[in-house]
Amino acid sequence: MSRTRARAHTRVRATTLAVLLAALAACSSGGSPDSQDGEAPEAAADRPVKVAVMPEGDRVPAGEPVRVTATGGTLTSVRVTDDEGHRLTGKVAADGRSWVSDRKAVPGAAYTVTAATRTAAGTARSTKAAFSTVPAEKVNKVDWRPGAKATVGVAQPISLVFDHPVENRAEVEKQLRITTSNNTEGSWGWIRDWSGRDRVDWRPRTYWKPGTEVTLKADLNGTDSGADGGWFVRDYTTTFTIGARQIVKVDLDRHQLALVRDGETVRRIPVSGGTPGGDKRSWRGTAVLMAKEGTINMNSETVGLGDAYDKMVDYSMRLTWSGMYAHAAPWNARYFGNSNQSSGCIGMSDANAAWFYGQVRPGDPFEITGKDTKGVVDPGNGFGAWNLSWAQWQQKSALR
Repeated sequence: MSRTRARAHTRVRATTLAVLLAALAACSSGGSPDSQDGEAPEAAADRPVKVAVMPEGDRVPAGEPVRVTATGGTLTSVRVTDDEGHRLTGKVAADGRSWVSDRKAVPGAAYTVTAATRTAAGTARSTKAAFSTVPAEKVNKVDWRPGAKATVGVAQPISLVFDHPVENRAEVEKQLRITTSNNTEGSWGWIRDWSGRDRVDWRPRTYWKPGTEVTLKADLNGTDSGADGGWFVRDYTTTFTIGARQIVKVDLDRHQLALVRDGETVRRIPVSGGTPGGDKRSWRGTAVLMAKEGTINMNSETVGLGDAYDKMVDYSMRLTWSGMYAHAAPWNARYFGNSNQSSGCIGMSDANAAWFYGQVRPGDPFEITGKDTKGVVDPGNGFGAWNLSWAQWQQKSALR
């Protein structure tokens, strides 16, 4: 054998030995791309899933959603409850890696988070975590109309008046949901209430259709109204129904009103409106019957008219916060149907007032016309939103 052939055989044997040694090393190492520190792939796939919950800790700021994430496996379900048993709902993402609550964590609550997970190997486990939020230093509350289960007229708005200023109007408006039985079109509008407080009303584009069922859900709990307003710490809801289509048409120039029901005039009543030429004039435009107050004391000093009157008045129907009513006014009997001589209200005889009082309901519109009046009813002076065009009203939404 030549020396050249011997060297060739030596190289072949060396190469073969190297391959065998590499294969042996691969078989005995116990490692793989998915294993750590010599752990078998099956064991690595069955390690516990790492779950992270935000927020975390004690007395954390409120007003943020709860977020749960999983590493090394997937979430199958998440349950978040506070110390009173209220639940924050949410959905696990399609990839199973995260979950976010639909609502925000509220002030002054302690939450428990239970996350059900599944490892890559299919093992189910459960992880618990807890956190608490800082209590609210200031609480904002809401007064709303109409009341639950009421039947109201076709011009009734949904009206929320806040105890404290609302700076975060868009955030608040996002939490207000109106549902109707016939998909009524409408819009929220922010205005200044006659009391000086912030207020938001929802009115339809046109008068409601009779029989419409309406639900308001104000999911405000956990919403921050702004630096000067404080937190909302509860939700609000109300349901009501729209009654018959009744419109009261008041013609101050002709000194009469007409009750129109479903397009038919039911009765015409002679009236006397506000005295022309000064502060005793009536308002014009569309006012909405706010409440039927029965027999009340009317004192002119409360509406800036000095000592003009102080008397008990029957069948009082409030039209504005500033003090315009429709009511019985027997002391003005000689003026009914021929002259406006009241202190701003719409007066009529006892008999007509008794009948009329029994026919109308809160939410009925009073469409008032007349040449010599104080002007159009302001949106915040009672329910005067109908004196704005639909386009003007939409512009008052914080979400426009």
